[in-house]
Amino acid sequence: MDSQQIFETSHMISSENLDIRTITMGISLLDCIDSDSDRACQKIYDKITNKAKDLVKVGKEIETEYGIPIANKRITVTPISLIAAASGDHDYVKYAKALDRAAKTLGVDFIGGFSALVQKGFQTGDEVLINSLPQALAETNYVCASVNVGSTRSGINMDAVKKMGQIVVDSANLDYMTNTKLVVFCNAVEDNPFMAGGFHGVSEPDVVINVGVSGPGVVKTALEKVAGESMDVVAETIKKTAFKVTRMGQLVGSVAAEKLGVPFGIVDLSLAPTAAAGDSVAEVLEEIGVSQVGAHGTTAALAMLNDAVKKGGLMACNHVGGLSGAFIPVSEDAGMIKAVESGALNISKLEAMTAVCSVGLDMIAIPGDTSPATISGMIADEAAIGMINNKTTAVRVIPVPGKKIGETVEFGGLLGHAPIMAVSNETSDKLINRGGLIPAPVHSFKN
Repeated sequence: MDSQQIFETSHMISSENLDIRTITMGISLLDCIDSDSDRACQKIYDKITNKAKDLVKVGKEIETEYGIPIANKRITVTPISLIAAASGDHDYVKYAKALDRAAKTLGVDFIGGFSALVQKGFQTGDEVLINSLPQALAETNYVCASVNVGSTRSGINMDAVKKMGQIVVDSANLDYMTNTKLVVFCNAVEDNPFMAGGFHGVSEPDVVINVGVSGPGVVKTALEKVAGESMDVVAETIKKTAFKVTRMGQLVGSVAAEKLGVPFGIVDLSLAPTAAAGDSVAEVLEEIGVSQVGAHGTTAALAMLNDAVKKGGLMACNHVGGLSGAFIPVSEDAGMIKAVESGALNISKLEAMTAVCSVGLDMIAIPGDTSPATISGMIADEAAIGMINNKTTAVRVIPVPGKKIGETVEFGGLLGHAPIMAVSNETSDKLINRGGLIPAPVHSFKN
């Protein structure tokens, strides 16, 4: 690397909010299965604290050695519904507390995998885990949860969709912050290093390191230099910038894996914003050409951004995976918050945007009196977009008790703050109460 490239990367870090968003250690818990839940939880705690004992230390060493900020150190584990099913327990809160205890001991930011995969139907462990979600999330600090309710190959489990609408409301009634740690997916992936939806899939190695990069500020700065140029130039500029950002992710992941003595998995190419000024995906879209995100043309700009990031990132690393797209969480993106507050952006436009990017309706605060069926309807719509388009989609909405449209809720830290957004006044009850399974789509007759 010549001196100009070193200077360029240094400037990205110091002035354009470039960081490694997360190094995430995935750990299989399949060898912790035990019919005695106390014994299983002890095995889980022991394995996580043994395998990840140096994760935070190594992360800090890399930050010091290379001068690259690493925002989060995280862990994902095998979906707990698979691990706990052998126990016969009537709730899995005990398992969530074991994960929480391990995360606290290690000093990591989050641990993901209190999860269930029910796209085609429920097993006993899945139902127990889903029923445990409100209490498990309310009584832990670091545990993140996800439920996969649909896939392109299986269709959409509408019984699970209905159930999750009620779970979101029940969780909000205990503590609305619990829903910042709960995602409902369609086409969930097994190597996602981002929370709250990360879990360690059964086809993954016993232990693996995955990396997620950031970089909206870097892309925006690069685009400022090609103002007025054609979209071909814009796309090419994003590709070249994504290559540089991703190369840093490849370096950090390789070094971390070597220091920890475990395999290096994937780099997730997602553009992940923060609520800090100059680190916003919305501002990138506005730099491409819409006066404010939400205007007509926003979806087209986002589609091009998403594709160009993937094209540039693919060549910079050995293996890509995870979600790999632009995140558009409302509360975590200063430009998105501003657009909602001005009335330029609503949930319908956000839903359209999720058809072309990663991941879905994310970190959206809604009125506390929103019905479970309405939330289930939102989940069903997003799952349908994912199922038909063969991509990952998700819903992380946060009903805030006592709050009305236009008021604001503070989440704190990286989670930012969010205006309460309007949902449809029409009801989805009749649709949601049908239950059953929406069949998988035909693949050979698309339009």
